Amino acid sequence: MSQQRPANLILARKLNYWAVGISIIVLALVGAMRRFKVVTEIDFGFLPAVYSGINILVAITLVLALVYVRRKDIDKHKKAMSTAMILSGLFLLLYVVYHFTTEATTYCGEGGIRTLYFILLISHIILAATIFPFILFTYIRGYTWQTEKHRKMAKWVFPLWLYVALSGPLVYIMLLPCM
Repeated sequence: MSQQRPANLILARKLNYWAVGISIIVLALVGAMRRFKVVTEIDFGFLPAVYSGINILVAITLVLALVYVRRKDIDKHKKAMSTAMILSGLFLLLYVVYHFTTEATTYCGEGGIRTLYFILLISHIILAATIFPFILFTYIRGYTWQTEKHRKMAKWVFPLWLYVALSGPLVYIMLLPCM
């Protein structure tokens, strides 16, 4: 187990600027991918299965990180959270590549399941877009040993991130019959 260190506020300030910049770029890319398509000979139709699987790994890693922090094993908690961040970055890269190169799949279900799908999809999209910068800031607070600020943010960021990580694959599973 690692010991508490003094907060590194200088590094935190630098990382916060990066987090803001990355958040703006990601939100701009996600907004643009519905309007612009890149023509390529490569069929990226396999990517939704891959990035949905990655999101499941993110969810598992998040739960492991929670278990580790409750056991006060901060070293393993930090490793799990860094793994979740790396996996989420990989997810985001593949998600953007897919949506810039492939037309969106239209949901084909009818009745109550259609309503459930759209509730899940809309809540997933809204939360994914809004939680992204907060995930970065929560991670930065933990990484720079701002422990109390990290805990306060993580209490509400964690369940929302977990919901996004699980609802994305559920949306994919519900879309499978429509592909």
